[in-house]
Amino acid sequence: MAAFLQTNIRLNSIKIVPGRYSSLTDHQFRAPYRIRCAAASPGKKRYNIALLPGDGIGPEVISVAKIVLQKAGSLEGLEFDFQEMPVGGAALDLVGVPMPEQTFTAAKQSDAILLGAIGGYKWDKNEKHLRPEMALFYLRRDLKVFANLRPATVLPQLVDASTLKKEVAEGVDMMIVRELTGGIYFGEPRGIKINENGEEVGISTEIYAAHEVLNLDRIARVAFETARKRRGKLCSVDKANVLDASILWRKRVTALASEYPDVELSHMYVDNAAMQLIRDPKQFDTIVTNNIFGDILSDEASMITGSIGMLPSASLGESGPGLFEPIHGSAPDIAGQDKANPLATILSAAMLLKYGLGEEKAAKRIEDAVVDALNKGFRTGDIYSPGNKLVGCKEMGDEVLKSVESKVPATV
Repeated sequence: MAAFLQTNIRLNSIKIVPGRYSSLTDHQFRAPYRIRCAAASPGKKRYNIALLPGDGIGPEVISVAKIVLQKAGSLEGLEFDFQEMPVGGAALDLVGVPMPEQTFTAAKQSDAILLGAIGGYKWDKNEKHLRPEMALFYLRRDLKVFANLRPATVLPQLVDASTLKKEVAEGVDMMIVRELTGGIYFGEPRGIKINENGEEVGISTEIYAAHEVLNLDRIARVAFETARKRRGKLCSVDKANVLDASILWRKRVTALASEYPDVELSHMYVDNAAMQLIRDPKQFDTIVTNNIFGDILSDEASMITGSIGMLPSASLGESGPGLFEPIHGSAPDIAGQDKANPLATILSAAMLLKYGLGEEKAAKRIEDAVVDALNKGFRTGDIYSPGNKLVGCKEMGDEVLKSVESKVPATV
């Protein structure tokens, strides 16, 4: 599993589907720039990181996370080449498509990708193929990052920020493993058609295959391996009492369980899982589920922690770069006001180091620094409670940076 998760393989060739992306001229995007880590010297590790700030609060939180990533890396002897590229609505405004060819090329050829947020009210009326969110679908599909890891942990410092009673939220620590490139978001047939009565009909297809490209066995193995490294409990969430795709899902997950006798497997229907996440979230250790159920349940789990602004994610494939991003949206209503919580993006940078590059010591520095800043009482508006210090996005980043600098070398 460790080798699987360390997806820092650089690919030297890419295949762009004709007509999918538009090109940027040289003057329309920022050229790559080097941030050289402190005390860099020959022989130090060097990584290429693609930064995709995106829309809304994306540029704000990426700016903060980049600085923290740079400092944590420098303390562990790492160098980074950062390449910042437009994506989503920002790219639409620039060249008319959500995923320019140069952006995808930079992402594909990087060692890891750090993404901010995509979308906004401005583009809500665009045709589907010109919606900013399509950039995410293109990235996930064409990078073949099929496993989405979304941790949801209630930190002791933030238990009072949870919308649940303290005795319910305290101690919650789960990992949601979401299949990312199959299911109803990608299934065919799809679209809006006219039936024999002349009525519009919307079609979306939920489909999974056991041994084809949309391979549910591989996501199940990721989940079993993840559970094995946690508390040894895996809950597979489906809707096998109604959906044929879920019947196959449950059949394949059950068949693989014999290979992991040290992992306790259970099954739960998605409607019950949604209820149980609120009733007794501590019963869950690792959850594995399909694309649409994982999308919904992980957002629900985020609120147990106190704020969606706290949760990072990692999207990983069998090879090539991983995609790391906060699970919150672009929050256009607070963009540019220094109100965003950058911690989810900072923690996504930690996941980038840990799962994308295999640099666990640098990742631990960031994780410890976030906890230290919270211990000192610093809070953005979404996690604020009386008695703490209300700060903005930049100041929260500054406090995490101070904690990164003050910490002794991390142990893992």
